[in-house]
Amino acid sequence: MKIGIDAMGGDYAPDECIKAILEEANSENCEEHFFVFGEEQALQPFAQHLNHGNITVIYTGESIGMSEHPTKAFASKKDSSINVGVNYLAQNKIDAFASAGNTGALMVSSLYQVKTIDTIERPALSSVLPQQSGITGVLLDVGANSDVKPETLGRFAVLGTEYAKAVYGIENPRVGLLSIGEEREKGNLLTQAAYPILESRKGINFIGNIEGRHLFTDEVDVVVCDGFTGNIVLKTCEGFAYNLLESGDKNDYLERFNFEHYGGTPILGIKKPVIVGHGISKAKTFRNMIKLAKNVVESNLISKIEQSIAKQQSVN
Repeated sequence: MKIGIDAMGGDYAPDECIKAILEEANSENCEEHFFVFGEEQALQPFAQHLNHGNITVIYTGESIGMSEHPTKAFASKKDSSINVGVNYLAQNKIDAFASAGNTGALMVSSLYQVKTIDTIERPALSSVLPQQSGITGVLLDVGANSDVKPETLGRFAVLGTEYAKAVYGIENPRVGLLSIGEEREKGNLLTQAAYPILESRKGINFIGNIEGRHLFTDEVDVVVCDGFTGNIVLKTCEGFAYNLLESGDKNDYLERFNFEHYGGTPILGIKKPVIVGHGISKAKTFRNMIKLAKNVVESNLISKIEQSIAKQQSVN
């Protein structure tokens, strides 16, 4: 398997990324080949270590900063580590591409170069939902689409369902619509319009509206919402868990909210595996990002999403 990694992405680039790649490449029975994308000047100090049978270095002329405008950066920085890496993916030179860099730029580059799965207009970003039972659920969207149509939430339900099946092994994921009440008439115009769409959609196990208090109580496996709401939920949970851990209130359940354990998330809806990592990722997180990329490829997640959508199209 060929996995591409943006060495310039994240607050600790390229040191922590390179450290993770070398640890993986030197691990026992490593079967992956890593394509490392980055500026020559930044990677030169690691040249001796990167001269490895399981590593290919692709020097790029530039990189995209975390605060740069995604669309402008895509258009003006064609030789950036993100754009070149995604291009390798689009040309089937690698099987997956991962970056902890500018999420918006990675999204735009993937949309233009790799394209979306048929009928998917808006790709989504997901986050884990650590359940009290030990199961890991999925929340989406968590920031890619602040404003969506009701039909888009229906497609998010399909993306989340297949992701929960392929990556977290949930056989028949329960799908809930995040709202301010369990009754179908509760919510804003978006959720009220989305409810009947989700209710009638084949191939998903829709259980109705769920409230914020249900997110971690083993009542739902896949939660769909617009990216504005999802991002607020995500950042609130991250901050709350971090503050508790910092205060010394440590336990196994709280630890499951630590993003380091998950590595990142695929951009769901893109035709090939693109993994987004947290900007403050260190070596441990990068290694888990690599493991997630491998899992997405081996599980045939993209193919399963395409099959599920095609099946629904034939029914409709």
